[in-house]
Amino acid sequence: MKHFLFCVCLLGSLLRASSTQCTVPASEFQLEGDYLIGGLFDIHHVSEPVHQVRPEAIDCSSQPFIVSSYRRFQMMRYAVEQINNSTNLLPNVSLGYEIFDHCSEFQNFPGIFKLISFNGSIEVLDEKHKNMFKMTKMIGVVGPFTSTETVTVAQLFMTDLIPMVNYGASSSAFSEKEKYPSFLRTAQSNEEIIEVIVSILLHFKWTWVAFLNSGDDFGIDGLTLFIKRIKDTEICLPFTKMLTDETNHSQMFKQIDLQRIHIIVVYANKLTAEDLIRSAIRLNVTNKVWIAGDTWSLNEMLPKEKGIHNIGTVLGVSQSVVTVPGFSDFIHSSKSRIQCGNAKQLTLCNQVCNCDNLTAEELISTDPSFSFAVYCAVHALANALHNALQCEAGQCNDNITLSPYMVLAELKKSNFVLMNQTIRFDQNGNPRFGSYTIVFWNQSGDAQKIGFYDFYPSVHHFINSTKVKWYSGEEVPTSQCNPPCEVGYAKQQDGIHKCCFTCQLCRNGTYVNSTEDPYKCMDCKETEWSAEGSTSCTLRLVEYIPFTDSGAILIMFGASALVGLSLAMSGLFAVNYNTPVVRSAGGPMCFLILGCLSLCSLSIYFYFGKPTLSYCILRFLPFSLFYTVCLACFVVRSFQIVCVFKMAAKFPKLHSWWMKYHGQWLVITVAFVTQALLITIGYSNAPPRPYNETVWYPDKIILSCDFSLESVSGPVSLLVCLCTLCFIFSYMGKDLPKNYNEAKAITFCLLLLILTWIIFVTAYLLYRGRYIQTLNAVAVLSSLYSFLFWYFLPKCYIIIFQPKKNTQQYFQGLIQNYTKTMSQ
Repeated sequence: MKHFLFCVCLLGSLLRASSTQCTVPASEFQLEGDYLIGGLFDIHHVSEPVHQVRPEAIDCSSQPFIVSSYRRFQMMRYAVEQINNSTNLLPNVSLGYEIFDHCSEFQNFPGIFKLISFNGSIEVLDEKHKNMFKMTKMIGVVGPFTSTETVTVAQLFMTDLIPMVNYGASSSAFSEKEKYPSFLRTAQSNEEIIEVIVSILLHFKWTWVAFLNSGDDFGIDGLTLFIKRIKDTEICLPFTKMLTDETNHSQMFKQIDLQRIHIIVVYANKLTAEDLIRSAIRLNVTNKVWIAGDTWSLNEMLPKEKGIHNIGTVLGVSQSVVTVPGFSDFIHSSKSRIQCGNAKQLTLCNQVCNCDNLTAEELISTDPSFSFAVYCAVHALANALHNALQCEAGQCNDNITLSPYMVLAELKKSNFVLMNQTIRFDQNGNPRFGSYTIVFWNQSGDAQKIGFYDFYPSVHHFINSTKVKWYSGEEVPTSQCNPPCEVGYAKQQDGIHKCCFTCQLCRNGTYVNSTEDPYKCMDCKETEWSAEGSTSCTLRLVEYIPFTDSGAILIMFGASALVGLSLAMSGLFAVNYNTPVVRSAGGPMCFLILGCLSLCSLSIYFYFGKPTLSYCILRFLPFSLFYTVCLACFVVRSFQIVCVFKMAAKFPKLHSWWMKYHGQWLVITVAFVTQALLITIGYSNAPPRPYNETVWYPDKIILSCDFSLESVSGPVSLLVCLCTLCFIFSYMGKDLPKNYNEAKAITFCLLLLILTWIIFVTAYLLYRGRYIQTLNAVAVLSSLYSFLFWYFLPKCYIIIFQPKKNTQQYFQGLIQNYTKTMSQ
């Protein structure tokens, strides 16, 4: 905006100056036609600031001559001549041009004002002059070359929507259509150029780079885009520098060497880059890889500089060179008939090439960068004019009053084929065609093609590294803050740059994925595992005890045998129900105990197979509920034995009350109901669930059941209390008659029970493998068989094999002998 205001303020004085200053011949700069295209080319360039005491135009012909820009200038002339010679594009319409040497960013406004003027004057658009641009012959402008030059003058063309088709300004700012509604370009923007440069860095795994940019709009925009682009990559930018006339190159290169940077991206205009490279040669900078932007990668002088190969290896990005047929012939014929200064017509200054000594061969062989972009720009305007004038069947419509904005509308819809390329623009005015060439400055001083990068119709790129002769020999040079970590190690950032890191070995159960996040050891899923230093996880081996396991079959057979034995003993006791042995064993209580032992055995079957919610519930429920009844029965039996032989005489009333109200059944009922309530409450809050044991074995998943403390603490506590009471009462009756001592049998059964669960708990604390379920089932089965074998089996033996001891007289004798002993 400040450039625009500056232009408006100086408008009057500059117009006056333009009519009086340095008028020169314009034979190559002007061509009459029905419609005109403006051209802005920096044929000369202001190398040093020009100080003036008043606003006036600068004489470009006195400034250094740029051959490559003059080549682009000739390309525009050739494109117009080619179009005029065509009978298809603009059949009955002649196309002319008005070209100016735009050598300065801020002191070239006479040419600009000439392009936007009407009949030699510039008027403010009002009702009186609203049709002024409907009658102008100027349909668009090609140029200028640099981003800064374009920013300076663009708003003057944007105001009236004059199409501005640029061939070199690559700043991403021009994609903002709110500011630059009539701006289009045939050269790729900085975003594409930076993308190609980053792809080169990633291809060679260069992560520690320096970025040197010019201080103009082109370089500053390039740096901004580069920082944004490498944000999510492994590339770090430890050093940046804006190159100006005051830059201390010696100090800058020392800082680069101190940081061990071997890759230098130079994103600057041609003159700034030339000055930098010559300084590097002079300062004996060595062992670097230089990556050139498209402004100087095809420089024709630098690759032939003495000592250029001492600075290292130069790679570059350039627009693909397209040979335009007939251009060489045009240059030869043009140079033979046009001599600067021989024309008779005089016009504005800055329309002279001052190039008498330049031969056609020198012009043809100079840097061809952006020449095809100029060619495309002229043809894009011509095709837009073709559509705006409704040209068809060898005739254009003469009755159309053309305005620049009409050409702009057609220009945005461009879709034509030129040199085997489909010329189109996107919604931001950027080209949807073109490609880049990746070059290497070889020993012969030529820019040798080693790869390409295509953006359209799809992204495709390739680099042939074998064609590059590196300064380091055969191996590709490296540029890293730290060497890469070994496989299985994660990076741990050390400092502000992510490229500086230490390596950390990933422990068991974690892995590092270098493509996703090389800075983190990620945990494996619960169903996976990994060894130390892994880059991926593998599925764990899932283990549980199936029903077909030999141990499971054996245990389930034992549970079935227990049920069979319980039924057989119940039948034997039923037949001998009134005998003293059955009555002393508990009488009707024996059937309850044997039945509960059989029901407890149901839990055995749910320790095998894949655990489910129902399996986990039934694994604990039958045993805890019915084993409570068994223990309660033995508590009552132990208490009754002690009461009959020891307490009946001392506490007759208590004994009478116990017998009257059937205290034994009351205790059993209370124990059963209490256990049922405890189980219901515990399972309601936290029922047992299938559980995957993943802690003990990193490579396995042991399928088991999770019994929370909340769900099992109550039932287990009741079982422990009953077991303790039973042991106390039974131990108190250890000195009862030998053949009538039920307490001793109960005590021995309890000792076996306690020993069984001590062994299981110890094993559980030391081992959590798949066979812990088998051990648990064995513990449960052992708890059942301890009472079956050591309490009921001796009774069965007496009934079957010692019937003499199963008589009333035998038992009365034992009791009388014990009573006499106690009375003494």
